[in-house]
Amino acid sequence: MRRTLLDLAHTKRVVSCEDGDRIVLLRVADEAALLPEAATLFHEENIHLIPYTLDLDYDFWTVEDIFQAILPENLLEGAPAGFATVGHIAHLNLNDEYLPFKYIIGQVILDKLPTIKTVVNKLDNIDNQFRVFAMEVLAGEKNFVVEQSESTCTFRFDFSEVYWNSRLHTEHGRLVDTFRPEDVVADVFAGIGPFAIPAAKRGVAVLANDLNPKSYEYMLGNIRANKVTSLVHAFNEDGREFIRAAARRALESPLPAYKPHRSLRERRSESRTTPGPRAVSSPLGPPRNKIDHFVMNLPDTAIEFLDAFRGILSTERVGELDVKSVYPDAASLPMVHCYCFTRELESDKAEMDIRERVEKAMGASLEGEVKLHAVRRVAPKKDMYCISFRLPVSVAFAYV
Repeated sequence: MRRTLLDLAHTKRVVSCEDGDRIVLLRVADEAALLPEAATLFHEENIHLIPYTLDLDYDFWTVEDIFQAILPENLLEGAPAGFATVGHIAHLNLNDEYLPFKYIIGQVILDKLPTIKTVVNKLDNIDNQFRVFAMEVLAGEKNFVVEQSESTCTFRFDFSEVYWNSRLHTEHGRLVDTFRPEDVVADVFAGIGPFAIPAAKRGVAVLANDLNPKSYEYMLGNIRANKVTSLVHAFNEDGREFIRAAARRALESPLPAYKPHRSLRERRSESRTTPGPRAVSSPLGPPRNKIDHFVMNLPDTAIEFLDAFRGILSTERVGELDVKSVYPDAASLPMVHCYCFTRELESDKAEMDIRERVEKAMGASLEGEVKLHAVRRVAPKKDMYCISFRLPVSVAFAYV
């Protein structure tokens, strides 16, 4: 009977009647439409077809179904079925033609998605130094403090006060996966920690900075909540000043040595085989004083900050500290991962455009291998990229 039974989501196929009988709902209107095996069963068991009215109420229909039913016909094609979610918040960016219907759109989303408690609409572009935007509540409670899980980490923050983009979770993971556990990373525009904290979970030591005091505050809380306080040192500074000071900071105050993670089974085995008081294992290798990577996730203006790298290893910046033993050759200099936008939609033209802007900002040509990774399309004629390159010797040791 399986191919004959009614098949509708959220709909029971067996209905109990008041007299104790039960009705099995089928997807046919008369006996002529029955499959041969079903018709034979009906005849042998003396089963009869009767009409039954099934009411599909508001709970049955999806968000897309309801929008198709309530919006004007000229707005159906671009109906806002897709939206970003951040914790309990659904975040929309409605075009002007949908604004007269914004509250009912918000209410439908709130009704249909049980995990959503607040629906907001973006009111303007991100055009301030803290990368936050004004928003209005369309439905639900006015509560912007959310908890978001990503890369086995939990982040808590006020969505109205800090920058967060859920669409970048894949990119966060991609770049973090390129770091070795023993590396040191300087995260120039760290936000609330989506690069810094997952990296620290892998053993990476991180200098993490953000200019927004609220981002800095929530980053500190997330560092504690994810138990990486020994590996992430947070700062609330201008990006240029942070870049200029990062190498000196690592040289003057080395970060903890990399300590390989031991599984619970390994720790239990050690405790069983080691008599007497439990030994405290010491970290392997010396403390880390060399920056291996700079992350610059501020795509709108990050390239403009590249001039700050000039002379970061010069005596004017690090004084008499022993730089040569830490950075002995060009291959030991930090990798820079700079996010940016381009309006060149062809990959070869995009690479040329980004590379020219990077070299102009640094005042030097890129040396060695340069990698360009396409992150995502943010608008019909605007793409986001990450350019990764080794900091040139002429820039790192430039006179300042």
